[in-house]
Amino acid sequence: MLQPAVLTGLGAYLPPRRVNNEELADRFDTTDEWITSRTGIRTRRWADPGISTGDLAVEAGHRALKSAGLAPEPGTVDLVVLATTTPDHPCPATAPDVAARLGLGAPAAFDISAVCSGFIYALDTAANAVLASRARNALVIGAETYSTILNPKDRTTSVIFGDGAGAAVLTAGEEGQDGAFQGFDLGSDGQQKDLIRIPAGGSRQRSQGTAPAPGDEYFTMRGREVFLSAVQRMTESSQALLDRIGWTTDSIGHLVGHQANSRILRAVAEQLRVPAERAVVNLDQVGNTSAASIPLALADAAADGRLKAGERLLLTAFGGGLTWGSAALTWPDIVPA
Repeated sequence: MLQPAVLTGLGAYLPPRRVNNEELADRFDTTDEWITSRTGIRTRRWADPGISTGDLAVEAGHRALKSAGLAPEPGTVDLVVLATTTPDHPCPATAPDVAARLGLGAPAAFDISAVCSGFIYALDTAANAVLASRARNALVIGAETYSTILNPKDRTTSVIFGDGAGAAVLTAGEEGQDGAFQGFDLGSDGQQKDLIRIPAGGSRQRSQGTAPAPGDEYFTMRGREVFLSAVQRMTESSQALLDRIGWTTDSIGHLVGHQANSRILRAVAEQLRVPAERAVVNLDQVGNTSAASIPLALADAAADGRLKAGERLLLTAFGGGLTWGSAALTWPDIVPA
C-alpha cells in the first residue's frame, strides 16, 4: 500500500540583522515610499559577514526536526534535500555538510538548484522518495544568503532580496491524513534562461578563457519580463494542479505563493479568483528570500494562527531557469519552531 508524504514538522530561521528601507534609501539615493510602492517590502534580513547558507540551513533544519518531534541523531532522517541558489561552495553540495552538522549520520543528501522554485522542486523530490518507500522521514530545506550575490551598485535587485531559511519534515503517512500532499505540478522554459542569472562563475564563462566583465559575478534580473512570466506561469501551474486533483479555488483555504513582489502575489490571486485575505503575504518583513520564501511564509502564517488544521493549501512559485511549480496539501495540526 502506498504511503503518501505527510508534513509533520516546520522550522524557520532568519538572521538577526534587519535592513530597513531607510538604510537602503540612503545608499541608493531613493526613498522608502519608492521601494514599498514597487515591491511591498519594508525590511529584510541579511546575514552578518562569515555566516553562510549552510549555517542558516542547519538552524532551520534543527527547528523543523524539533517541530516534528524527531531527535537529531543517526537514522532519524533518510533523505536531506536542500534548495538553494547560494550554496556554501560551487563544489561540493551543501546538503551533506548540513546533514552532518545536524548529527543525522549518513542519509542521502543533495542540493537542488531551481532558484525561487527550488523548495517546490525539493518537496516533490522528497515526497516521491517517501511514496516509493525510499525514505521514512525526509528533511527538505530552502536556504539562501542572497546578500552575498547582490551587486552593491544595483538598486533594482538590492532592495528586493533577503536572507533566511525554512525547513519541512515529510513523513510516510496515511491517505486522507492532515498534512498529506495531494499533488505537484512542475515546469521549465530554458529558452528564457537569461531573464534571471549570474553571468560569471560557471563553466560557460570559464571555458571562454577570459576574465568576467565587471559586475558579471552578481545576480541579474530583467524585472518587467520576469513579472509577466511569473504571473502567467504561477497561475497556469496552480490551475493545472487544481484541475488534476479535483479541487476548486473556492475550496482553497490559503494560497501561499513565492514571496517575490506584492503586485505579483495580488495578480496571481486575482487570476485564480482567490480572495486577497486568503493569500499569505509576509514579504513586507523578509523580502524575497528565493527558495526559503514559501517555508518562511508557511511558518509565519501558522505561527499567527492563520492556518487551520484540515484546510486546503495551494503553494506556487516561479524562479530562474525559468522554472515554476505548485503543490497542494491539507494543513496538519503542527506547531512551527
